Amino acid sequence: MEQKRLGNRDVGAIGFGTMSFGGIFGPTDEATSLACLDAAMEAGITHFDTADIYGMGLSERIMGKWGRRDTHLATKCGIVTGPPRTVRNDEAYIRQCLEASLRRLGREHVDLYYIHRRQPEIPIEDLAGTMGRLVEEGKIGGYGLSEVAPSTLRRAHAEHPVTAVQNEFSLWTRLPQLGLIQACRELGVAFVAFSPLGRGMFGSEPLRGDFRAVIDFRDTNPRFTQPNFSANLTAIAPFRALCAGRGWTVPGAALAWVLAQGDHIIPIPGTRRAEHLRDWQVPDLGSDDIAEIERILPAGFAHGDRYGDHQMAFVERYC
Repeated sequence: MEQKRLGNRDVGAIGFGTMSFGGIFGPTDEATSLACLDAAMEAGITHFDTADIYGMGLSERIMGKWGRRDTHLATKCGIVTGPPRTVRNDEAYIRQCLEASLRRLGREHVDLYYIHRRQPEIPIEDLAGTMGRLVEEGKIGGYGLSEVAPSTLRRAHAEHPVTAVQNEFSLWTRLPQLGLIQACRELGVAFVAFSPLGRGMFGSEPLRGDFRAVIDFRDTNPRFTQPNFSANLTAIAPFRALCAGRGWTVPGAALAWVLAQGDHIIPIPGTRRAEHLRDWQVPDLGSDDIAEIERILPAGFAHGDRYGDHQMAFVERYC
């Protein structure tokens, strides 16, 4: 697999997000998750991403049980599940969360530590100072920010260099192209794209939409509720036809488009099952291919917002 720079290490150009290991998208089990991690390593993936709230520590515990030390590992803190759901960025809380994550992960150090959401009341310079101290103490290799605006990135980076920014980015979520991807490139910060496959919308097979049958993050997401869900399936159908005609898998082409948007972009798709990794084969897209994809799926094509109002709290809006 092609390598990309993430902090002071090279990692596979495609990483792996482990949110689904916590049951966010439906039932899963430990054995299946561990097999999926093994398959990801065999495919050349070396960067793995988790968080303390994924299954309330379950995803981190699975990563700890897996126990591979030849990986680049990221985790996150900052979201307080509540009720009420809120965020905390004070140093005491960050340190408390980091120690708990390290215990679950079975590590004394994590390569990359994100603030999952920013707490507006705490100056970003103070937060960057906290993270810088953790770097100096050897607790973390570098720090990242998630769902932030370019202005926040610039202020934090001026206080202590930011390793990575993680925001949602895919064919149907393109807000980062309005300043954030450019700011990351300018500052030498990696841009980590989460949900690059649209939470399953760009999977190999069209989703059925029965999200309420099990506990599933998507059951209240505007893009996955009717009538938006059916409209989005219709909008994406020509892209599926294009992929079939070119001999591409749908996930592979969607990942290739994300990768083509910048050398500093690292997508982190996720899955619960190892067999899905076979469909992440990335085709070599030419300029004509990219133009055709963007003709079929122009910016703003999606029906519905990427989050409901209840999910937008503490997501920084800048456009």
